[in-house]
Amino acid sequence: MDIFEAISKRHSVRQFHSNRPVDEKTVRNILEAGIKAPSAGNEQCWHFVVVRDPDLKHRLAVEAGHQPFIGDAPVTIVVCADLDRAETNYGQRGRNTYALQDTAAAIENMLLATCALGLGACWIGAFDERAAAAILGLPKHLRPLAMLPIGVSAEAAHRVPPRRSLEEVTTFR
Repeated sequence: MDIFEAISKRHSVRQFHSNRPVDEKTVRNILEAGIKAPSAGNEQCWHFVVVRDPDLKHRLAVEAGHQPFIGDAPVTIVVCADLDRAETNYGQRGRNTYALQDTAAAIENMLLATCALGLGACWIGAFDERAAAAILGLPKHLRPLAMLPIGVSAEAAHRVPPRRSLEEVTTFR
């Protein structure tokens, strides 16, 4: 599918066929889309944790406000910012701003790739970062910013929520 079709079709999926795995090649393709995102100074301050272990996924789901679909998805990618890497050339601005922007760009690339590959995903940002870091055994310089449960959608219908109009969100000068 072309990029505009993927942008139009992408939506948050919260129901997955847990018995339909996502193969390693597909996961790698999604990760490759993430690392092709732009980043400040080409620092590429992201780190991805691919979680397939059912117990770890369940524990992450609990720390995300008991969102069980995180555990139901065959794979959940936890997207982290490498804060030390972000700070190397840009100091606190890199750590506090560019790290967030860079990982967000990677996440969006991964969501669009997931859609283009015929799979569903959801961008989860509501979770206890410290608890997630502890569950995954992350070093202190990696900050988990998002979870992306990915799998074959089990939702009955494709539903893209309405968007505000271009005129409502844009100022032309």
